[in-house]
Amino acid sequence: MSVTGFDHIALPTGKPKQLIEFYGALGFKVPDVSVLDDLPMPVFEIRFGTQKINVHLPALWQSKKFTLRGPTAVPGCSDLCFVWDGTEDELRRRLTVAQADILVGPVKMRGAQGPSASIYTRDPDGNLVEFMFYDLTNITSEISDRLPL
Repeated sequence: MSVTGFDHIALPTGKPKQLIEFYGALGFKVPDVSVLDDLPMPVFEIRFGTQKINVHLPALWQSKKFTLRGPTAVPGCSDLCFVWDGTEDELRRRLTVAQADILVGPVKMRGAQGPSASIYTRDPDGNLVEFMFYDLTNITSEISDRLPL
């Protein structure tokens, strides 16, 4: 197979400053909010590991001329899952700093690498954000057997 992984995804935002602050508080590499006024294109990057998220500002995703995007891509349209290699306590502390409530978790899941457990929250645009633990010894809370449906 010639496809080896994801390079990036694109995500529309209606709240660029809040998104930078949120993902920065969680340990992602983000630009300083001051760059938002001087971008050559209305896009900024959120980086993690060897991947990134290209964040499209309203000037781009609202433009009828910009067609290189999903036709229904609007803020809050995404479900994102990140692999977390720290402890549950570290994640909870970072979520508190980011002012993000935990919606569900930890709950048993199965990710691309096998059995796991996840904690879910939302970012400022309303995107669902999942943090997946493959090392279950990093979780100190009881792990639920299933998602609440």
